[in-house]
Amino acid sequence: MSRHDRTPRTGADRANLYDEITGKIIAELEAGRVPWVQPWGTSAAKAPLGLPRNAATSRSYSGINVLILWGAVIEHGFPGQGWLTFRQALSLGGHVRKGERGTTVVHADRFTPEDEKRRAFEAGEEANAIPFLKRFTVFNTAQCDDLPEDIEAAAPPPPPGMIEPQVEALIEATGIDFRIGGNRAFYVPSLDYVQVPPPAAYFEPINWHRTALHELGHASGHHSRLARDLSGSFGSKPYFVEECVAELTSAFCCAALGITPTVRHSDYIGAWIETMRADNRVIVRAASQASKAADWLLSFQPDAEHLPNADDMRRAA
Repeated sequence: MSRHDRTPRTGADRANLYDEITGKIIAELEAGRVPWVQPWGTSAAKAPLGLPRNAATSRSYSGINVLILWGAVIEHGFPGQGWLTFRQALSLGGHVRKGERGTTVVHADRFTPEDEKRRAFEAGEEANAIPFLKRFTVFNTAQCDDLPEDIEAAAPPPPPGMIEPQVEALIEATGIDFRIGGNRAFYVPSLDYVQVPPPAAYFEPINWHRTALHELGHASGHHSRLARDLSGSFGSKPYFVEECVAELTSAFCCAALGITPTVRHSDYIGAWIETMRADNRVIVRAASQASKAADWLLSFQPDAEHLPNADDMRRAA
C-alpha cells in the first residue's frame, strides 16, 4: 500500500468514521438495497462478479472494504474489481486521470500511547493498545491511464459448469457435519452440525448453494474453529449480529466462487438497521468477522483438477 497518515485519530474522528460507514449501509438498507447483494450481470453492474482486489498486489480487500468498493463499482459503473492507490498507479507506469475522485477505504490498526507503555513497564504489565481506523484513498483501474495491459484487464468470471462442483467439494473438505433433509436450513452449535433441505426444495437450484454457505458461515464460528459468540437467543443483538456475519460470509464466498449472491433472510433487515443505529461499529465488526469466516471456508477449496465432474454431481443429486 502507499504511504498514508499513520497518526491515530481522536475519539471524535474515529466515531465519525464509524458513523459515516454505518450511515451509508443503513441508507442502502432503507432504500431496499442490500450492500452485499449487488445486481451482477445486469446493465447496472458492468464488472464481473468477484471480490475487489488490489491490482498491484493481487490481494483481495476484506471486511467492510468489500461492501464499500462493491458499492462504488455499482454507483460509477466501473468495468472491473481492481483498485490502486495513487502511488501504486504511478509505480506501475500509469497515473490516475485528472479530475477523478477516489473511494475511501479503511484499515484497522492498534496504537499504544507512550504514557501507556511507561505505565505498563513500571507496573510489570502488558500495555493496552487502542484500536483505531485509518482512511486511505483508492482508485478503480478504470480511473487510470497507461497501466500495463495485464493490470487493466478484468478477470473473466469462472466457467458456469464449475460452480456447483466447487461448492460441493468445498462442503466435503471442511469436515463439518453437513446433513441434507427436512424443510428448513439451520446450524446447531451445541451439536455442531448443519442441515439444509435438498436442492429440489428450492425454486432456483443455485439458491441451495447460497443457503449452504450461509449455514457453513455459522458453523465456522464454532469454538473449535473461529470461536465467535454463538450464544445469542432469537431477537437479541448477538443473534442478529451473527446472522449478519453469516449473510456476509455467504456473499463473500459466493463472489469468490462465481455465484451471484442474494438475501436469504430479508426479514432480518429491519433488525439489522435497528442494531446498527444502536451501535455504529456493528457492521464493521460483522464484516471483519465475515471475511475471516469466508477465508476459513475458502481455504478448503480444492484445486480444479481435484473437482468432481459436473455431470456426475448432478446425477448424484
